Amino acid sequence: MSPLRKLFLFSFVVVTFASSARGDETPGESGLFDAAPPFKTGHLQVDDVHQIYYALFGNPDGMPVIVLHGGPGSGCYPRLMQYFDPRKWLIVLHDQRGAGQSRPVGEVRANTTQHLVADVEKLRAHLGIEKKALVFGGSWGSTLALAYAETHPESVRGLVLRGVFTASDDEPLNGFVGPMPRAFFPDAAAEFDAALPDNLKPCTPQKLLDLFSGKDAATQRRVAAAWIRCAIKTGELHAPDEKVNAGWGDFDAVPGARIDCHYAVNGFFLNGDQLLRDADKLKGIPTIIINGRYDVICPPTTAWRLHRQLPQSKLIIVEEAGHFESEPGTTQALLTAVREFE
Repeated sequence: MSPLRKLFLFSFVVVTFASSARGDETPGESGLFDAAPPFKTGHLQVDDVHQIYYALFGNPDGMPVIVLHGGPGSGCYPRLMQYFDPRKWLIVLHDQRGAGQSRPVGEVRANTTQHLVADVEKLRAHLGIEKKALVFGGSWGSTLALAYAETHPESVRGLVLRGVFTASDDEPLNGFVGPMPRAFFPDAAAEFDAALPDNLKPCTPQKLLDLFSGKDAATQRRVAAAWIRCAIKTGELHAPDEKVNAGWGDFDAVPGARIDCHYAVNGFFLNGDQLLRDADKLKGIPTIIINGRYDVICPPTTAWRLHRQLPQSKLIIVEEAGHFESEPGTTQALLTAVREFE
């Protein structure tokens, strides 16, 4: 995997944060269910290092749905429970290792895709969920959903995947540091480049991981802020300047960036075309794949390739949409997909 392609996930986690940390849930948006507090929360000790935070919403006796957030390193947010009718669904959200309210925050030890897959099974057992579950994931969450379903197909009732990324060797270079967004967003890319200190140029995932794992807090914040603005600009089809310039306010992106770069440096802990190669394990599992037509973070070519591997799957390309789930067409496509499992 080339250093440039590994830089992909550095912007990948940011667009997940950008559609969540700034509260883009838009109260009263047509079709979304009202945000409500969880009826149960807790921390599950999954090994000697990590405790993962979880929150349960909806009906304790309802159909289980496991919601996987993006990133890696971002964490869950209220909008993720609003796609599901709380009268019908037991909605299970959790923050992956080192993310959100999980502890310790930003920790990269014992933090791999395989650990995250195992954590989902540990959480299922802890919660006493015996029924097969719908698995719902977008962006990095789609990657983890595929990895989980291919490891535990017996536990999965169906898949709803958005903004698909499979970490395959020939997947396009599609982070804002790669050729596609730079072709369309040269100004955003130049701003990011200008924020980098000389010792990070040319930028590589390992250099970024070293930065976000180090002690130079001022440089970390400066690079993260520029990265956030670039990701907001590239992740949304129509991102207004005011939103781009506002960034995330005081939100601390450094712990998530550390985890993000840790995964990028290590090839996402997946073996080349593993997820596509093993897609035959998903035969018989109803799968709905949703992608924005103009998603430059996760272009629809990847969703198309997965669909071809799963001929019984349904592929929905949202014409006027980028990467964010909060874009109206994508929101409606996700709501419709969920209803097919009710």
